[in-house]
Amino acid sequence: MEILAFGVTADEEPLLERAFEGRHEVRCLDVFLDEDTAPIAAGYEVVSSSVNADLGGRVLRILAAGGTKMIAQRSTGFNNIDLDEARRLGMTVSRVSYYSPHSVAEFAWTLAMAVNRRIVRASNRTRDFDFRLNGLMGRDMHGRTVGVLGTGKIGEAFTRIAHGFGMKLLGWDVAQNPACVDLGMKYVEKEELFASSDLISLHVPLLESTHHLIDSAALGLMRDDAILVNSSRGGLIDTDALVAELRAGRFTGVGLDVYEAEAGVFFTDKSMEAVGDDTLARLMTFPHVLVTSHQAYYTADAVGQIIDTTAANVTDFLAGRRSENTLVPS
Repeated sequence: MEILAFGVTADEEPLLERAFEGRHEVRCLDVFLDEDTAPIAAGYEVVSSSVNADLGGRVLRILAAGGTKMIAQRSTGFNNIDLDEARRLGMTVSRVSYYSPHSVAEFAWTLAMAVNRRIVRASNRTRDFDFRLNGLMGRDMHGRTVGVLGTGKIGEAFTRIAHGFGMKLLGWDVAQNPACVDLGMKYVEKEELFASSDLISLHVPLLESTHHLIDSAALGLMRDDAILVNSSRGGLIDTDALVAELRAGRFTGVGLDVYEAEAGVFFTDKSMEAVGDDTLARLMTFPHVLVTSHQAYYTADAVGQIIDTTAANVTDFLAGRRSENTLVPS
């Protein structure tokens, strides 16, 4: 059987081909799955999608009409998929419920330290042989307070690194993680976390209850010199509210690997186009804001695990099995 994979990067393609080698053929496309590209999948029983695919009702109906019976999403998040419509159409949907939490946790710390120590500004200067230190002063993380919203596997990995820095640990989640408690984490209400933390990092899923978790009220509680990092989902932050605070001169630094309107922008080359998103364009103008394109997961280790799990999900589907990765069984 030939599987059609959308949104495949050049780095991913050999890993996908290797994962399915000897079992199935895989056709890799670098375009994202949406209403315009969905007709390409006609005749393919199994389609693999990336996190920025549009799998709303209209797209799912196009796929189903073309004979697609399974969606194998190569990500943990699935807020881009209309699961109710997939269920109505009798389609199987799977995701990757687990991959290396260290990839995201380490990248979140990369963002935090990059904005804290002004790495981008320093690099730009030295490329022009400007070796002055003015405006590059950071601060020690040792002894300061970190607030971790979401203490699952990734949040725990992030906390372990914070513990290594010698930081005071605050956490917020629906349930306490004993491993984080053993590291010395104190669980508090999110309002206390916002007000008390020098560094805040987001590691919660995007749900109806967490949409705009960081809104104008939350931002208003944070310290003027706080660092805010989001490597989870863009919709956790009300970006317009964040821009308003940044315009007021608040925060030491903000590191964003995700953006709430990233679909159709991230993972694509827009360098030769006019920027149509005024909010994103404004974010890019702040010297203490660092935006990356949803790459926190993008290590050989994590991507390899994601692809191996995707291959296993396809095997389970063909064998009539379901697993913890099955979101909608056939």
